[in-house]
Amino acid sequence: MELPLVVGVDGSDASSKALDWAVDEAARHGLRLRIVHASLWQRYEGSVPPSGDEPPEERLLAERIVAAAEQRARSRDPRLGIHAVVAPDDAASALLAEARTARLMVTGSSGRGTVRELLLGSVSLSVAARAHCPAVVVRGGERNVHGLYRRVVVGLGDPAESAATVDFGLREAAVRQAELQVVRCWRCPAELPVEHMVAPGEAARAHEREAAEALTRAVGRAQHDFPQVSVLPQTIEGPAHKVLVQLSADADLLVLGASRRHEHPGLQIGRIVHHALHSARCPVAVVPHT
Repeated sequence: MELPLVVGVDGSDASSKALDWAVDEAARHGLRLRIVHASLWQRYEGSVPPSGDEPPEERLLAERIVAAAEQRARSRDPRLGIHAVVAPDDAASALLAEARTARLMVTGSSGRGTVRELLLGSVSLSVAARAHCPAVVVRGGERNVHGLYRRVVVGLGDPAESAATVDFGLREAAVRQAELQVVRCWRCPAELPVEHMVAPGEAARAHEREAAEALTRAVGRAQHDFPQVSVLPQTIEGPAHKVLVQLSADADLLVLGASRRHEHPGLQIGRIVHHALHSARCPVAVVPHT
């Protein structure tokens, strides 16, 4: 059976935006939608209920949140297969467990306890940084979230991650009938070891050539499976975390790769992904690589 798309909800505006995005994404890919609300999200985000057993009011609130989310999803697309559940756990643990049997995990950019939507919620960060399946944090303006730019941007990083990242981007571009922009950023170090001293222009050309070769290899391996997708490979000089956030302003989705080391319990994202999750102006997909 095809794995479902899972979306975490908590009743917040950011959660509702993520739910709508997830409904549309599930429809695009022909997936079932699984809506998950964790009854301890409020506690996780910083509002601690009284000690002891969970009060009936909180259980009722959880049931209302998940029922409202299910109704919203069915109203948006009545044809979609939808299953909604309340998970008796904190949000991060519940969603990470769900991610083990999900095709895609979707969360909003902030939780109920987050002061501003621009501040990424702790749950969304934890899930995006540790999920075993690709995870999307839905953020950005209305045009970005609704996919009106018809552009998917892939930031090409570690060559070991490139195949899965580019493949994910190609699939997204194909179902959206969008252009795929695959970007490899490069920078010429300010200082080079004496034994590698060359003219500044020659050094820059060497770094750009290396970036272009990595880009060609990554795109060439995957594009033959999606000949209908228009692919724009591009090398750009500059810090990747800034370049990619700038490109996200006119994109429907920013796709980045992240290594997963199972023996490492902490957040497994680098500076570029971390910055994008906090600052991108469109939804961000983090594609794990093991």
